[in-house]
Amino acid sequence: MRVSVVVPCFRSTATLPALVERLAQVLPAHTEAHEVILVVDDGEDTTWAVAAAQARRLAEVRAIRLARNYGQHNALVAGVRAARHETVVTMDDDLQHPPEAVPTLLAALSSRVDLVYGVPEREEHGPVRSLASRVAKRGIAATLRVRNARDLSAFRAFRSYLCGAFDQIAGPHASVDVALSWATDRSVAVTVPMNARATGRSGYTLRGLLRHTANMVLGYSTAPLRAVMALGFAVGVVGLGFAGLTAYQYFSGVTRVAGFTTVASLVAIFASVQLIALGVLGEYVGRIHTDRMGRPTYLIRECVGEPDPDGAAHAARAARPSPAGQRG
Repeated sequence: MRVSVVVPCFRSTATLPALVERLAQVLPAHTEAHEVILVVDDGEDTTWAVAAAQARRLAEVRAIRLARNYGQHNALVAGVRAARHETVVTMDDDLQHPPEAVPTLLAALSSRVDLVYGVPEREEHGPVRSLASRVAKRGIAATLRVRNARDLSAFRAFRSYLCGAFDQIAGPHASVDVALSWATDRSVAVTVPMNARATGRSGYTLRGLLRHTANMVLGYSTAPLRAVMALGFAVGVVGLGFAGLTAYQYFSGVTRVAGFTTVASLVAIFASVQLIALGVLGEYVGRIHTDRMGRPTYLIRECVGEPDPDGAAHAARAARPSPAGQRG
């Protein structure tokens, strides 16, 4: 098995040398050939200097520097498009995903499995962050129809032919997991150990998780539009109910009718629904506008390291032209 390991790198100066060294120790025993692609999605020079040094030191390592910080999934798209081998593994740069667990993912790939997610033996985050993650995954499963959404993880292994699902990704709103869900439903999850961060704090905060979830739901689903329509119907039914009640009171001779409080409440409810609907519609229109402007998913500033010559059989796939406005 030939394996390409893609690692998006962000402020990982302290962890990259150990990560690359451990991968270099583990992969030769479990692969025919391998490469490690370090995609530096960081505006600082220190991470790039370390990644470039690793690429110059080891022939199996390539370093790709993006023009600026585009986000984890955009960096993953850049790395996946550069991958040359038949199997792709993605993992974080902070050593939370142990390199020693990569063979576990590879072993789970079979003739009936194209995609493997590594899920932790126990929750590695705090209770609030873990609860938010579970809620977000259930929301993704409900709105995007992503099979086994509860098992989504940044620690993945998949067949390279699934990379075709990334061909039409354009614009800044990329989601690797949604693209993979469109390509295959032959996925499984395996339990792997997860380590605590070696240094620093995770940039994937509660706020970042919510932002990523919103990006997936709004960027790849019409469920919010349907929800707004359902909300409009519900408020309409409530309005008709109030109208019927007022008419009944009038014709029955009841002199005490709804006054200012009722009217003000109804106006506030309808105004809220209208603003929510405008906000959701505006988000969709804004995304369309952004994509039409040609904002790229990523731009590559420079690369260090050459592709493994043994990967020439896969060069044609890797050399596929990217959509307009992108470079890979």
